[in-house]
Amino acid sequence: MAILMDGKELAKKIRGKLKEEVEQLKKDGITPKLAVVMVGEDKASQVYVRNKSRACDEIGIAFEEFLLPDTTKMEELLALIDSLNDRDDIDGILLQSPIPKHLDINLAFNRISPEKDVDGFNPINVGRLSIGEDSFVSCTPAGVVRMLEEYDIEMEGKHAVILGRSNIVGKPLIQCMLKKNATVTVCHSRTKQIEEITKQADILIAAIGKAKFVKADMVKDGAVVVDVGINRTEEGKLVGDVDFETVEKKVKAITPVPGGVGPMTIAMLMTNLVKAAKKRR
Repeated sequence: MAILMDGKELAKKIRGKLKEEVEQLKKDGITPKLAVVMVGEDKASQVYVRNKSRACDEIGIAFEEFLLPDTTKMEELLALIDSLNDRDDIDGILLQSPIPKHLDINLAFNRISPEKDVDGFNPINVGRLSIGEDSFVSCTPAGVVRMLEEYDIEMEGKHAVILGRSNIVGKPLIQCMLKKNATVTVCHSRTKQIEEITKQADILIAAIGKAKFVKADMVKDGAVVVDVGINRTEEGKLVGDVDFETVEKKVKAITPVPGGVGPMTIAMLMTNLVKAAKKRR
């Protein structure tokens, strides 16, 4: 029977430790604060922002939300980011994606101060990660590595196969796994004979956004499988990129969807925010 890597319970444990850290910071006169910017009325984004707000409340982090209409111009978004960069009471700035297509999200990420970039998307933090310097790491990749560590999954010398090369998950994960001395292979939409590569993985991380893409015959016995995907079926059920029911029977450990990587992403955002508050003060 596979070990179920429970992100919900682990995230709860992390939030508990962060709450203690924040209480100590407040005794020193420091109240960490997160600013979240959302452009437009994307329903999924509203849910994500609400979850982040609740996590802040639980830990004792101050939270300020900036809701902009979908008609917002690029210069208006950049002006808001500039003002948040200048505010000394704000330790972290998060731009919730997606944003309307007429806006340049990369330009916006570039504008966020690297010291307040708790999402880890500013090119300076991306560059620091790639050369092994201390940086803010994108929250989902950071959550994946933290989960593997907490469940005592050995990464050094193991073959890690990553499905997906997005800037948010796939690419930062390459650097995170290399830092742990894993041997890393990346598969994407142009990769041929993916199943031959995935069957070689000691650690398989799926982040491609295709429901139940990874089948049991694509995974070797005793592998560790991390499912980053979040997909909704026609019936409205949330499923991952991995066919959980069949894959679970042949692997050493696996994450569920929901309740796996998702809660860890928010926990690592809170971790980055507390780290930012400490570094800035």
